[in-house]
Amino acid sequence: MNTLLEQITKKDAKAFTHGGKFHADDVFSAALLLYLNPEIQITRGNKVPEEYDGIVFDIGRGEYDHHQIDSRIRDNGVPYAAFGLLWEQLGAGILGEELAQEFDEAFVQPLDNNDNTGEKNELATLIGNFNPTWDASTGGDEAFFRVVGVAGMILENKFERYLGNERANRRIEEVMAAQAESADDTQILVLPEFIPCQKRLSETDIAFVIFPSNRGGYCIQPQKKEYSMNYKCSFPKEWLGYENEELVQATGLASAGFCHKGGFLMTTGTLDDAISACKISLANYKEAPVIVNLGGDSNVDDLLLTLPGMEHAAINHIPLPDIPELQIDGIYGEVDMEKQQWKNRIKEQIKQILREKPEAVYVDGDVFLTYPIVHQLRKKHIPVLTLVEQQGQKRIVRIPSGS
Repeated sequence: MNTLLEQITKKDAKAFTHGGKFHADDVFSAALLLYLNPEIQITRGNKVPEEYDGIVFDIGRGEYDHHQIDSRIRDNGVPYAAFGLLWEQLGAGILGEELAQEFDEAFVQPLDNNDNTGEKNELATLIGNFNPTWDASTGGDEAFFRVVGVAGMILENKFERYLGNERANRRIEEVMAAQAESADDTQILVLPEFIPCQKRLSETDIAFVIFPSNRGGYCIQPQKKEYSMNYKCSFPKEWLGYENEELVQATGLASAGFCHKGGFLMTTGTLDDAISACKISLANYKEAPVIVNLGGDSNVDDLLLTLPGMEHAAINHIPLPDIPELQIDGIYGEVDMEKQQWKNRIKEQIKQILREKPEAVYVDGDVFLTYPIVHQLRKKHIPVLTLVEQQGQKRIVRIPSGS
């Protein structure tokens, strides 16, 4: 057991942090300590008491503070805050080394970065809103411990989710290995029970997953392509939105029950009909992949068709939007519209692109016009491509996540 964990879990354990306005950093730090020991006594104040022998965090310029000049920075450049410093020593004991690192990158680092730099973070803003108003008669400690309870529920749920996903990954590997020895069709995976596995299966050729429904019968879910919002194979359009007798007639399957109009779920009464629905869909699916060329000329189309798996893609051109009206002051200009109008403009541009169901979007043009679109596409996890030149060679590159 590490020394910090021994301090947290010992009898009469105690910890101290700063008083006054609280932030996500000290709130989640306290929630983490309470997760490990619900009996630990956490005190807030403006100065660490003399000869204090408990855990001190986010104050005092000690091991679990980050306000000193020589405070620590991760190898990737994200500075540690108190939550990250505590998680570094405690995370592996909760989730294991690999998952603890994933949790640090996905959950802890954004909060650490927010506390150190002020970078916007919605969760940090939500936590901060629990602070009393400037003229409130109640003290900050009551509000602090109330929001620590909320943070504790978030942490507990997150931990269960991460551990649950790890169990699902192990289970899906077992099922895939067993089916590989017996199944004829490598594009259809039959699960003994529902297992969350879409991310793992996006890397495979599996196009449909079948599993028992909790309402009886079987559910069928098409699987998305890797780095795409599109399915590897879709149900026939003639099935979408039908149920019961209408769906039976459309499919020719006696136990067909329901096909969602969005195409992401179908149900049947028997396993044989579920497998048949998948096979019919696979046999009739002929949709070619689409790449949207936003703002680029046709000269780049041939390059786009050389991308892996895109040799038969349809290249659909969409022009960049016009520059909106500007308020001009000499050389300087600002968009002459309200914030909501600007948001609506970008939203309509994204809708136009998504109607094409693209595998990727190639973008070329003025940064002012392209950046807002690229930003929204990346938030939706749609691959965004652009053209670069390296050592005299033109290359199509994918803009990384987080850009």
